[in-house]
Amino acid sequence: MKEILCGTTDKEPPTEIVAQLAQELYNSGLLVTLIANLQLIDFEGKKDVSQIFNNILRRQIGTRSPTVEYISAHPHILFMLLKGYETPLIALRCGIMLRECIRHEPLAKIILFSEQFRDFFKYVEMSTFDIASDAFATFKDLLTRHKLLVADFLEQNYDTVFEDYEKLLHSENYVTKRQSLKLLGELILDRHNFAIMTKYISKPENLKLMMNLLRDKSPNIQFEAFHVFKVRSKAAPLLFGLRIVTQIAMSWKVFVASPNKTQPIVEILLKNQPKLIEFLSNFQKERTDDEQFTDEKNYLIKQIRDLRKPTA
Repeated sequence: MKEILCGTTDKEPPTEIVAQLAQELYNSGLLVTLIANLQLIDFEGKKDVSQIFNNILRRQIGTRSPTVEYISAHPHILFMLLKGYETPLIALRCGIMLRECIRHEPLAKIILFSEQFRDFFKYVEMSTFDIASDAFATFKDLLTRHKLLVADFLEQNYDTVFEDYEKLLHSENYVTKRQSLKLLGELILDRHNFAIMTKYISKPENLKLMMNLLRDKSPNIQFEAFHVFKVRSKAAPLLFGLRIVTQIAMSWKVFVASPNKTQPIVEILLKNQPKLIEFLSNFQKERTDDEQFTDEKNYLIKQIRDLRKPTA
């Protein structure tokens, strides 16, 4: 089956036979059966199943993708793959197949708008490092690949998603915490997510969270928190359509320099103004070779120093 679908180094797979075999996989339910019983197959067999699955998923007839259409009509296939993270023997193979599915927007949409999407917040916290890392890679892919779809999803589900997401930022798992901070920055700095950024930076509790993370015992967590905190100052360039200077979301700046800061945000920044200036002046001074970081930090300090209480 693998040779028919994938061919060999010497020859391409015959188109007609591939079409017949693919149709048989759909009609017989064999594709579903292979995934449902993946844990019973030996190691090499698991590799073959994932290769067959991904190959048939990429198959196109003109502009049509028959397997994408088939899975769209049988979405339980996606949820079987997602649930595979709960079984260590098949978790990584399911992750490979799931990420291939996410490449196709109709399948990504099914996962995003499903109740099962929230399971990712559990899987990225799993105790097995390889599985948690793979789940996070899939989670990130799902939230960054299809920009307009994700923006729509986040706007419709803002409260639920960010309530769950905040728990990742409090995670006891260092890797999860750092990756989540970095991804948060990427999400709120993406121009497609402008409405999400505006809502996120308007919440005083989010500013307080970033201020606390700046004092984390890990320098790397501090650094990522600085980038998220800086996102508030990035709001001004975004408002005027200017180029974003950095690819990493720096949330501090967003909170600080946005021309549309809400009154509670201004009050928090003013209340902590002297302490913030002192803290940031001494923040990660050892990064002497990182000119961009130094420039960003100095700009941020200036924004905080120039803050004034709004006149009535």
